[in-house]
Amino acid sequence: MLTRRQFNKLLLSSILFPSFGCTNLKKKKYISNTLRLNLGFEPDTLDWSKATDSYSFDVITNIMAGLTKYNNNLKSVPSIAKNWDISKDGKTYRFYLDKKVKWSDGREIIAEDFVYAWQRLLHPNTAAPYAYLLYPIKNAQLFNIGKLEDPKQLGIKALSNNILEVTLEAPLAFFLNLTSWGIYFPQRKDLIEKYGNDWTEPKNLVSCGPFKLENWQHEYKLSLVKNQFYNSPTPNLEQIKYFIIPEQSSAFALYLNDELDFIDSRSIPISEIETVMKMNEAKTYPLLRGTYVGFNVTKPPFDNKFVRAAFSYALDRTVFPKVLHRGELPTTSWIPPGLVDFYDSEVGCKYNSSLARELLAKGGYPNGRNFPKITMIFPTREDTKLVAEAAQALWQKALNINVELVNMEWKVYLNTLQQDPPHLFRMSWGADYPDPDTFMALFTSTSGNNHGRWRNNHYDELVAKATTILDLQQRKSIYKKTQQILLEEEVAIAPLFFNSQILLSKPWVKNIEFNSMDLLFCEEIAV
Repeated sequence: MLTRRQFNKLLLSSILFPSFGCTNLKKKKYISNTLRLNLGFEPDTLDWSKATDSYSFDVITNIMAGLTKYNNNLKSVPSIAKNWDISKDGKTYRFYLDKKVKWSDGREIIAEDFVYAWQRLLHPNTAAPYAYLLYPIKNAQLFNIGKLEDPKQLGIKALSNNILEVTLEAPLAFFLNLTSWGIYFPQRKDLIEKYGNDWTEPKNLVSCGPFKLENWQHEYKLSLVKNQFYNSPTPNLEQIKYFIIPEQSSAFALYLNDELDFIDSRSIPISEIETVMKMNEAKTYPLLRGTYVGFNVTKPPFDNKFVRAAFSYALDRTVFPKVLHRGELPTTSWIPPGLVDFYDSEVGCKYNSSLARELLAKGGYPNGRNFPKITMIFPTREDTKLVAEAAQALWQKALNINVELVNMEWKVYLNTLQQDPPHLFRMSWGADYPDPDTFMALFTSTSGNNHGRWRNNHYDELVAKATTILDLQQRKSIYKKTQQILLEEEVAIAPLFFNSQILLSKPWVKNIEFNSMDLLFCEEIAV
């Protein structure tokens, strides 16, 4: 059987060096009503109760729908729920489902589909990394950690087939935003119980978004086709073809040869950035996404906060945009400038190599002497490798410490972070909803995506408190303090830069719109 790498090389060779037959027909540059994209990495899973990575949600976003959905201004608007009521105390929501909305097999979507999906995600046996994002719901945390066994005590009720009632622990300013996010999507109990772990395979998966899964050749490609039962609005495209090509140079060559209709930064090699920026179709946008170095605080020597601080102060963040050339914004803070009311450029460990060496000595390793062997992992891709190598060089220069670098295929990388994170890891995080909570809740004790395993009760309390406060100045004050705890007092992570996105699309692709959460909504795109 061909490996993924062999397959991608054969695919590229067939494009760059095609065989010529007897005909001399001019090759068509595009396929009508078909959008061809590079996903980059294999989705970790299409089970939206378990997915955590952007590659999985790129697909899930286009095969599923929720109570609400984001428009390109990141405002939550009606979707499966045609309208809703909110109680005066802000704690109870009643969603009225559109009776005309159906699953891709023609069955009506009912409120019980949401009840089942949310109960399944919260059940301890599911071990959902994103379970903490349902904690605003009454009794959700108690149920998730096993202190409450009866799911009927959750604040999730199907009052009828078309009315879903949700009761919160406390008012939450951004709850409607959460209902637009993938983990809040409904699920089919009958199909999950029938097919078990295989329910997301193409022959079994039933969805309710603008497209449905047609084919999934694991590690090779994935295709979606129009869902005939979706009309909000009816998609222009008949098909979406996702290629899975992590090699940026290969993906970029496919775009240049009109075999891909649209690409972003994950398909553009760093060596081609200068060329790309001169192309008429090139557009660059800031993202609600940050890249950081994570420390596993349970593994010596990074259980010592002086060592963590030394590693953070040793990083000259201005190096990374010079290496990547994509307009990244160097940062020591964590809440991105796109959330303008909460951005604070002064927070964090500013580059100071002398202070870094002092802190390292205070941690017990003067001039790096007797420092143990440590490893940093990163996912296999040219740009992530450059980031890791730049950090490695900065630590060597300032601290006299050599960090071993290990690259991993995407699924292996994610599994390693979940099961046994090494000393250091390069990671990025994009907003799941347009609120600072999405960045700060990531590092709470209950977060399944807190791979560094850092815990701080005061931090947890402040993050939870901030979600219940509507006064802007009070929220700003709390988030300033939580960033100080995370980045200065405890140094649980070392932020590197805020990401930008470069987009290239062919002239025959219409209606592509950008949003800072980097979600590509394909329902209105036309080819």
